[in-house]
Amino acid sequence: MISRSSSRIEHAGVEKELSLGLLSEPSRFSPSGKAQGGSLAESIPRNTSLWLLSASRTQVALIGAALLALTFTIDVATGREVSVGVLYVLPIMVWAVAFSEVEVIFLSVTCAILRIYLVDTLGPLDSLLRGLLSLAAFAGSGLFVVQLVNNERLSAFHLRELQAETRRRIETEEQLRVLAESSPAAIFTIDAEGRMLSANEATRRLFGIDPGSSLEGLQVDAHLPLLAGAVRMPADTREFRTSAQSQGTRVNGDLFVAQTWFSTYQSPSGRRLAAIAVDCSDEVREREEQNLHRLLENNRIIAGAVAHEIRNVCGAVSVVHSNLQRVPELRGNEDFAALGSLVEALERIASMELEARVKHQNLRADLREVLNSLNVVIRPNWSESDASLRWDVPEHVPRVAAEPFGLLQAFLNLAENSLRAVQDSEVKELRVSLSHSGGFVAVLFEDSGPGVAAPERLFEPFQQGAKMAGLGLFVSRAILRSYGGDLRYEPAGGQCRFTVYLRTAEEPHS
Repeated sequence: MISRSSSRIEHAGVEKELSLGLLSEPSRFSPSGKAQGGSLAESIPRNTSLWLLSASRTQVALIGAALLALTFTIDVATGREVSVGVLYVLPIMVWAVAFSEVEVIFLSVTCAILRIYLVDTLGPLDSLLRGLLSLAAFAGSGLFVVQLVNNERLSAFHLRELQAETRRRIETEEQLRVLAESSPAAIFTIDAEGRMLSANEATRRLFGIDPGSSLEGLQVDAHLPLLAGAVRMPADTREFRTSAQSQGTRVNGDLFVAQTWFSTYQSPSGRRLAAIAVDCSDEVREREEQNLHRLLENNRIIAGAVAHEIRNVCGAVSVVHSNLQRVPELRGNEDFAALGSLVEALERIASMELEARVKHQNLRADLREVLNSLNVVIRPNWSESDASLRWDVPEHVPRVAAEPFGLLQAFLNLAENSLRAVQDSEVKELRVSLSHSGGFVAVLFEDSGPGVAAPERLFEPFQQGAKMAGLGLFVSRAILRSYGGDLRYEPAGGQCRFTVYLRTAEEPHS
């Protein structure tokens, strides 16, 4: 269960709803305010005053007329011997159940006139006073009943609204409970002491707790110290919402890496923390292995570049050594001969070539996904430099034979070079576009920079005057060539354009 507190809320809501009852119509209620399901005429005793509340307007009018006729008959029969004027209140009160205030006043005037007509008064003034008193009594009683009925109907309306809100809340809580219980992420809350208050089933799996054990009261300090420290911050610290990646420990001592999203909040019992956590150990391990692989690959490329330069130097030294062999004094010198051997040995050591060859088989990369990742990574830096990015990438892009991580690294090198190139330009813009033909995909990086002064030396390693190590473009081209692609510089009317060529990936056979 996600929480005992949520169960208590749900049961309380159900009990409240049962105590309130259900209303089928606004007019079907009892004077006590308790709702009655179905027709009151069927669900309560045959009490006349209660039955009138569910009767129709026509029924109420007929009952009132019958009572008025009966009262009038009694009044005529008794004459002045017995005063039955109070009986005229009964039809007025019955009519007030279904009639409006104006109608009740009109009926009260009618009854008062009938009462004056039947009473043998001493004079006109006495008759008028008796009529006014009767009218006040009849109208007051009728208007009082009208107000009671209106209040009951208003209470019934609010009661029905409260029931609907209670049902919606119960349904929402049930949906949230099911969502939390079915979530693969651990969802839990802890109190100010670092004790777990509520948690779902995924929390049990995250911490490696047996199914039969209770999670409530578990000290989070020993498993996720970061969260325990966050909830124990000083009371004057304002609430916060954040995410963090930290190391966790299961109950059996196994370590794992947890990605957590948590927030603090205040409750009547003190500070609380709600958290969502997932075990990202596999993702971290894969990412670190991939980073190590790329680091080794880049080291191989850089080592190849260094060996290439060393071999060039060794070639020059070999030429000088051959020329010095013509000097008679050095022909028999053992040290001079040993120097030649050392140069030849160094040249053999540095004989590794950085060839454009495909080292990986069955590589498939989603080029659009890689370009989207590139957009997310570089856009903040371009926005800070008041530079614009134009992204002309079609909706459907074929997959290419490449490794996503290496492809993204090569694209990042090109984008960073473009950002440095446009810093002094009036128009700062980078346009990334894509075309596809003949089994190859061409990705164009065009910036508004001044262009390249010496294109023939653009991809040489360790260039003099380079702001970095002078290996960015060299390494990028080497990475792309290892996938069977290429990187070329193409002049474009005063702008700078680099084109990345990639082979389309073969579709797997079904």
